[in-house]
Parts: sequence; C-alpha cells; structure tokens
Amino acid sequence: MSLKLVSHYLCPYVQRAMITLSEKQVSFEKEYIDLGNKPDWFLQKSPLGKTPLLLADDAAIFESAVIVEYLEDTQQNPLHPADPLERAQHRAWVEFGSSILNDIAGLYSAKDKAGFNQQIDKIKDKFAWLEKVVGEGPFFAGEKFSVVDATFGPIFRYFDVFEEVEDFGFFVDVPKVAAWRRALAARPSVINAVAPEYDQQLLAFLKKRDSFLASKIH
Repeated sequence: MSLKLVSHYLCPYVQRAMITLSEKQVSFEKEYIDLGNKPDWFLQKSPLGKTPLLLADDAAIFESAVIVEYLEDTQQNPLHPADPLERAQHRAWVEFGSSILNDIAGLYSAKDKAGFNQQIDKIKDKFAWLEKVVGEGPFFAGEKFSVVDATFGPIFRYFDVFEEVEDFGFFVDVPKVAAWRRALAARPSVINAVAPEYDQQLLAFLKKRDSFLASKIH
C-alpha cells in the first residue's frame, strides 16, 4: 500500500503525522498544498478541507489523531504503551496538546495586550499541569518516544519562534517541561518534520496578522 501525506508547511497537525511516520520508519510521499487555494482533488477527498490528509492508496483518512491511530494499527514500531490504561492516558494527553494548540492560535491572534496576556496565562497553566505528569525524561513517559511526544514536538516548536520576538517566560517555572522541550527539539523526526525555512515562514505568517504579537515583530 502506498501512503501519501497531504500537507501544509505550517500545520502542526501535519507535523504530528509526519513525526509518527518517521518514528515508525514508514515510507511515504508528501505533497504540500496551498490552503488558500485548495485544489479540487483535495476538496473531493477531504470533507473538512483541512490538512493533514493521508491517502492510503486511494482511500482518504483525515484528522491527525485518526491518522496516527491508523498508523498504530497498521505499522510496526508502536508508539503507544501496551497497557490499556496507560494507552488511554496517553490519548488524553494528546487531546490536551490539541487544546494548547488552540491556545497558541488565540495567542498569536489576540488583538490587544490584555487578550495576549490572558492567552499567556492559559498556556502557562497548562504547562504547570504538564510539569506534574512528565516523567524523568528524556521524553514524556521516560526513555521511549510516544505519540504524546509526536504531539508536543510541534507545540514546543512554536515557542522557538516566539522567543525570537521576546522571551515571554513560558518555561521559567516548569523545568521538567523545559527539559522535555529540549529533548524533542534534538530528535531527528521532530527536526525533519518541517522545512529548514520554517522559522522564517512562521514569522512571516505572524507578522501579517492584525494582532498584538505582530506589532512586536520587527
């Protein structure tokens, strides 16, 4: 079966799927599309019109969490724990990660300083939760890289770019989360989930927005 991942260069959910494919050592093709000018074939395959979209031969699988679960079901090198309770907990933390991505979108879309600071507080509160549950490392649950790690690699990558604008202190009080972030940043699958020019592309995207953060980018 041939696999093609339909992608957008800035999408963190695409990165999640790409990291999973890489960790499982699965051969796949990727194709980038312009979400501002979606091709007809994509709209016929993707009912939500979003990336990522995985084409397994001609069958379409959409939504990153479902793509990852499909890969877990069909490919070697499992990333989920074998224990059903631990597996359920990992899936829950994946959903928690998705909620942080929503907070990040709120951060870079906030129109004024008050709204921006409110989003900072939301993200810091969630990092404080993570600080309580992250293991001794280097990854979320210890030595083994998991789907939770594939989820948070793209999340932490945003902060590399935010810190080019200003250090907003997201990781000051969460040393275990900060160490986890560093370990993920050094993982080849995480590094290679984006193009080398990703940081510049994201900065350009942020600068174009009518937002408080955009006003701080020079």
